[in-house]
Amino acid sequence: MNINLLFKKFINNWPAKILSLTLAIIIFVFHRMVTLEERFFSSPLIIENLDGMIPSSYYPRMIRVTLRGETHGIYSIMEEDIEVFIDMEDFIIPGTYRVPVQWRKKGTAIGVDPLQVSIDPAEIIFSLDTRISRLVPVIARFRGQVEPGFIMTSFSLNPNQIIIDGPAGLMGAISELPTELIDLDGRQGNFSLTSNIIIDDPLILFRGRGTTEFNGIISQVIPVQNISNLPIIITGIREDFEAELEVNTGNLHIEGENQEDLVAFVPPPDFLRVDCSGISEPGIYILRVLTGYAPNMSLRVEPAEVSIRITLAEQD
Repeated sequence: MNINLLFKKFINNWPAKILSLTLAIIIFVFHRMVTLEERFFSSPLIIENLDGMIPSSYYPRMIRVTLRGETHGIYSIMEEDIEVFIDMEDFIIPGTYRVPVQWRKKGTAIGVDPLQVSIDPAEIIFSLDTRISRLVPVIARFRGQVEPGFIMTSFSLNPNQIIIDGPAGLMGAISELPTELIDLDGRQGNFSLTSNIIIDDPLILFRGRGTTEFNGIISQVIPVQNISNLPIIITGIREDFEAELEVNTGNLHIEGENQEDLVAFVPPPDFLRVDCSGISEPGIYILRVLTGYAPNMSLRVEPAEVSIRITLAEQD
């Protein structure tokens, strides 16, 4: 069989042969397409080239990604190796724009074939405003109460101010930022913790870690009662002496272990006194003001000392 004979057989009825070959290719491609599998996941939307601008309207933060390909290929791709982004390089003034969502492969996604990538949504409506920065104070928020008998006397935050960035149209409404709720229930002593700083609007960004160190000082509450104008009694004076106090009344400051004891305590009429038993001759003396006994209580009297004049008693 020579070459000419082979060629004649090859071109014999060539339209039918070409049609058959075309159908075979189509069937092969179709079969491959219908046997490909799909994988779905969500990828964070990256915003590139803002250049002094910032989003001023809400937009989808996560984009649905569909991978179509052979099983071993699509499941070998790490999710972070399909990046979804929008390019804002051409948008330099505030306004609202319709922007296409793009994607790119990297890492484990490079070289996977066949691979079809589709994203949803394919475009988003995106508003931009001028980016401005402000320094705002951080305030602490609390829930619950410390243990009865205790009080939080002071606290501090570090930092107590942070810098935030946001669209010009929204920043004017923000004067301070709160912490997450700090639980005081049952606390009896000083404590420290790290608290998140709360920004309710996702269009406002803060610099740094977004946390603050809280330090609270908790002290025990000491029940206190003050009694004014208690009479000061003179005791121990010799029968041939007379005495005159410069101040006849005193004020009593009482600290107790519990409020019930303080409320129930009623000092007797001679609870405050000065003792003249050690005076043997007339004159002016400075004597300490003494108090009676009060169980489980700490006492302080004002004045702590008084001046007393001692003279000879007149003889009848």
